[in-house]
Amino acid sequence: MNKNLNKIFIVFSFLFLNSCNDFQKLLRNEDVKLKYEMAEKYYENEEWRRAATLFEQIQPQYRGKPQGERITFFYANSLLNKKNYVLAAFQFESFVKSYPISQKVEEAAFLGAYCYYKQSPRHSLDQEETRTAIEKLQNFINYYPYSEKLSEANDLVQELRIKLEYKQFEIAKQYNTIRDYTSAIKVLNSFISDYPGTPYREDALYYLFDSSYQLAVNSVPSRRLERLNNAVKVYDELIKDYPETKFISESQKKITAIEKEIAIFAADKS
Repeated sequence: MNKNLNKIFIVFSFLFLNSCNDFQKLLRNEDVKLKYEMAEKYYENEEWRRAATLFEQIQPQYRGKPQGERITFFYANSLLNKKNYVLAAFQFESFVKSYPISQKVEEAAFLGAYCYYKQSPRHSLDQEETRTAIEKLQNFINYYPYSEKLSEANDLVQELRIKLEYKQFEIAKQYNTIRDYTSAIKVLNSFISDYPGTPYREDALYYLFDSSYQLAVNSVPSRRLERLNNAVKVYDELIKDYPETKFISESQKKITAIEKEIAIFAADKS
């Protein structure tokens, strides 16, 4: 059994090496027409790396010729499929500029924007590329409002916007985590105001309430009552909007403590 596996491995290794050698010979070949034909074959077989390499080589020779449009699109799509999103975006954008009346121009415009979407990093990193992706996708939506890709483009924009919102929420929440409650209240209020429809609103309200509570109970006596009442307002908003909030247990403990503190102030005045 092992001998048979070894033989199979040797055969495949031999074929692979021959294939590599043939491809290297093709790259050195000066027959542009042959390279064009082979690039299309590799493209049809979804051998994206080899197709991209050949299309890149022959693209200058076909610039301004009828085949140039096809080569540019196939080159860009090969780059997209081999996940070279930066260069793919550039090639798709070049296609749109060079062939504005092409039947492929709308598809190229969408795929170019999609390449920017693919460059958006995870939320914990700088989000400049995410903002660029939103801009590119929005440009596509505005330019092709009746496109078959409109729904997908809108979904991608929404996904990226939620990522930006989560990034901003995490920044705001961090102030609560490090116990800088004054800054937390300011930044969380701004977040809730700036993103009224955010899926993180419930969380933001709870951490705003928690920050308000922590600031109040640790205040000097002269500021405590005012801050306790402010915390009550945030609690009321949280419960009004999310009566079955996932933070119900923690919130009830804190509001009970707040109410006891306020009752003490009321008793002292009477």
